Amino acid sequence: MKLQPIVQPIQWRHQTLFLLDQTALPGGYRYRRYKRYRPVGDAIKTMIVRGAPAIGCTAAYAMALAAYQWKHVLSRDQFLKNMNTAAEYLIATRPTAVNLAWAVHRILNYISTLSDYSTKMLAQAVEAEAVKIFDEDMAMGAAIGRAGMKLIKKGYGILTHCNAGGLATSGFGTALAPMYFAHAKGVSFKVYADETRPLLQGARLTAWELQTAGIDVTTITDNMAAKLMAEKKINLIIVGADRIAANGDTANKIGTYSVAVLAQYHRIPLYVAAPSSTIDGTLKNGDAIPIEERHPDEVRKFSGRFTAPKNVAVYNPAFDVTPAKLIHGIITEKGIVYAPYRTSLKRCLYKKKH
Repeated sequence: MKLQPIVQPIQWRHQTLFLLDQTALPGGYRYRRYKRYRPVGDAIKTMIVRGAPAIGCTAAYAMALAAYQWKHVLSRDQFLKNMNTAAEYLIATRPTAVNLAWAVHRILNYISTLSDYSTKMLAQAVEAEAVKIFDEDMAMGAAIGRAGMKLIKKGYGILTHCNAGGLATSGFGTALAPMYFAHAKGVSFKVYADETRPLLQGARLTAWELQTAGIDVTTITDNMAAKLMAEKKINLIIVGADRIAANGDTANKIGTYSVAVLAQYHRIPLYVAAPSSTIDGTLKNGDAIPIEERHPDEVRKFSGRFTAPKNVAVYNPAFDVTPAKLIHGIITEKGIVYAPYRTSLKRCLYKKKH
């Protein structure tokens, strides 16, 4: 099935990076232009671009910008030193999403093997590898869509949390990709997108994406999910992931764990959709996943206005970890894998490598 993505959050043209400003959606649709890597790091940190695969692609292009910035340095060693500096800066912007570090290290490892390249040639090689990472992500999103679409039946009600659509990737998405492919095939279903406090990615982004694609979508507040499940309006839950440990424990946007607990009680299958680049085989379990904590004003404020006392204490983790035992299956570009995840995910990574 041939399907085109409905949105292009990341564009690379003439050694320039263009990012769709996701903080402006759904009210505004505008791209920001980048010629240096440090402002791209700021864009990642402030969530102008967000979503683990999209962050990985963006970081790869930021490395290309850094490479062109330093292509005139006198020595290859100095070039590589500068690239490592850029890598450290980019990786620190958002610690939970493993795709970011994965993409940056992939580029560093690649150029370290090109011992006979000039600095200009190295810059061109970095750009080519960044484009390859982007193209691979596009293909993985399509493959996830094709693998997961078989889970969606006519008349289903599907719940998704946060935004794991085209905006969070190179274009197709992860959790939303099966919905796009099922919709293109003519399967009728309804999606419930919870708003995803505190930054409302579900209400602002997921609802906008699905509506733009012509898919039946209803927005709910986060605390309405249990009622919908009790009313038997939810048949399937698909969420994305920012990092998956070797045992299947999965970090995703804060609130995913709550949805998973509710799903188990109501006997509703919850699937995680993610490319194999999101699997971190070096982490034994979810306890080792670093969890980013964001600015308190994201909770104290709503639409730029204080809705809580200005000096009240706030705990604002951006992610939580859903234990593997609450996950029915993981949809990857290699197909759907099931427990025991320590074996099936390892096999998935092996297939990717070979």
